[in-house]
Amino acid sequence: MGARSGNTTVESRPKRARLELLVRRADGDGFEVREVESAVAYLQSRPHRIPDANWEMARLPYATQGGITYALKNKRTEEIIQVTEAEKFLWDQMDGQASLQEIGTAYLLRYGSFDFEIIPTLIVKLLRANLLTMRPVSRLRAVLDRNRRNAAARALEGTLHALEMLTVSSRRAHEFFERLYRCGGFLLFSPWTLLALIIMVGLGAWGGGRIWADLGPVTRGLAQHPLVAILLVKVVFWLTVVNHQVIHALACVHYRRRVREFGFTILHGFIPTFYADVTDIFMANPRARLVTAVAGPLFHVFLGCFCLWIATMLSPGLIQGFLVASALLQLQSFFISLYTFCFLEMDGYHILVEWLGIPTLNHDAVRFVRESLWQRLRKLDRLTRRETIYVTYYMLSLVSVASLVVATVWLLVYAGES
Repeated sequence: MGARSGNTTVESRPKRARLELLVRRADGDGFEVREVESAVAYLQSRPHRIPDANWEMARLPYATQGGITYALKNKRTEEIIQVTEAEKFLWDQMDGQASLQEIGTAYLLRYGSFDFEIIPTLIVKLLRANLLTMRPVSRLRAVLDRNRRNAAARALEGTLHALEMLTVSSRRAHEFFERLYRCGGFLLFSPWTLLALIIMVGLGAWGGGRIWADLGPVTRGLAQHPLVAILLVKVVFWLTVVNHQVIHALACVHYRRRVREFGFTILHGFIPTFYADVTDIFMANPRARLVTAVAGPLFHVFLGCFCLWIATMLSPGLIQGFLVASALLQLQSFFISLYTFCFLEMDGYHILVEWLGIPTLNHDAVRFVRESLWQRLRKLDRLTRRETIYVTYYMLSLVSVASLVVATVWLLVYAGES
């Protein structure tokens, strides 16, 4: 596998990232090269080192340019490669659980800076030495990968791969967002915008109270045109998802960092989504990272409150019902985006892991609870601070997801009875 990328400085224009995967053919006979032109696919791939029994590492007695060097040996092929101390740290993270994005974040938190070439260069070196495999990015893909001999599994795998290739992206988006920022986008990060948000939240709370007191006519307006209402809500929601990502990108530009990519993709073969690659913001200060994380979700708050306020001025009917339904969806999106305990690695999750200094918190917590917690409890072993964080995160997430499901069902039942 190879990865090519251009200069990452703001002054130059980067080349399109391209990922080439050497994968086994469906019939199991030989290999083929599969190319993926998407930063999303690259960041979500999960490198998995070979079993511990098949490799060994030793520190070399000499060092280059004052650094520490290690010899990494593949016991099966007897091939030996040299790795630096930083590459050894990355090798330790490649357990098949952490994505490249999580590994990059861990590297940044460990060394305080990031070299965008070190990970792809190391992956090429490890693959050539047969020390690494690329694990499927989802459980469904892992199941299909284990059942390659089944014709139906191969067909589904091919379908999912074709859908994942439906990616529309631009590596030249930074220049567009710079122009958009200069043409008025900078106003989003002024004190006046914060004041407008506070006022709109107050108006939205007032409007929500009035709507809740007389919810029956609102739901009847939706019930009279269910198909049109659903289509309107979905279309407007996806437009707001685009704006969510645009605001993330503008925040990145505001702090003089590069928007590496912007586009549309289908995650795991069935989740359509827009995305903005603003990972360059990790090179900025904590304030910049915090503002970039919350800027997108706050747009949902503003729009949701605005819809509730406008809905109070309309008579019962399709438009009023559409505005109320859109407001509820926007406020739910804000909650999901910033709420940290729901197993989703959204904006709030990234704020939490930066504060805790545990970039792979989600999968580490799930893995610890499933594989180690019960054994530790049976032995009455005392949990470490990090293990306590894992258990707390897992339990709060589990309770939160269950509560969200119950609350959503209750809201739908209540609205239906009204």
